Amino acid sequence: MATAAALIAVLLIVLFALPPLGRGVLTAALVLLAAYEWALLCPMRMRFAMTYAAFCTATFVILLRFGDSSDWWMATVAAITFWLVIAPLWLWRGLQGAPAALVAATGWVVIVPAALMFATTTPGWLLGVLALIWIADIAAYFVGSAFGRRRLAPRISPGKTWEGVAAGVLGALGYAIICGIFIERLPWMLYLAAAMVVTVLSIVGDLFESALKRRVGVKDSGTLLPGHGGILDRVDSLLAALPVAALLLPMVKGAT
Repeated sequence: MATAAALIAVLLIVLFALPPLGRGVLTAALVLLAAYEWALLCPMRMRFAMTYAAFCTATFVILLRFGDSSDWWMATVAAITFWLVIAPLWLWRGLQGAPAALVAATGWVVIVPAALMFATTTPGWLLGVLALIWIADIAAYFVGSAFGRRRLAPRISPGKTWEGVAAGVLGALGYAIICGIFIERLPWMLYLAAAMVVTVLSIVGDLFESALKRRVGVKDSGTLLPGHGGILDRVDSLLAALPVAALLLPMVKGAT
């Protein structure tokens, strides 16, 4: 509980108190840690994992500092394509036989585009996406624990149920409706569809990281956060949700 409260406090400081440069530096540090954990899940030896993490961080910094709109667009499209198409197919077929090099290449597509969104989007918008994911997670956990009967993916994450997924989606839509009431001239159908897609992809992100951990036989991606595992354990849903949320937001705004 103390770790969760500390993480929320740090997040609020990062979003609303730090200047853009400070947020960029902190995001680069998170990329370094997340990429290192991803490398260990490939798995890689420590020295290769450190090199991989440094490469991901360097490319993030280069794109953040010198990338243009076309570079960002390609990175975002690559991430969205992975989460919408490749990740579900991969989960269906299983990750057990996946080559480490392919998993490593996937890590860049998963981590760097989401980090770019985290470092540059407005604080209010980012907090709204985070709240959407948190509410979906909380609703899914409590309803799934109390009423869950049908397992979502028993070989990957035995605790997740279809009842929990339904509750998570409904909770997220309820939150979206409450937020939408205060936004004038909102295209409701497009807005709610976007919220549903972001929520579903956050679940896919959670499942994919669970599959990676099961692939190498570990419970957590790391031990950096007491009682909460590693960085990837805390941001797995966000990694999947942020790129598509960043794409859908202008579409929703443009339809008003």
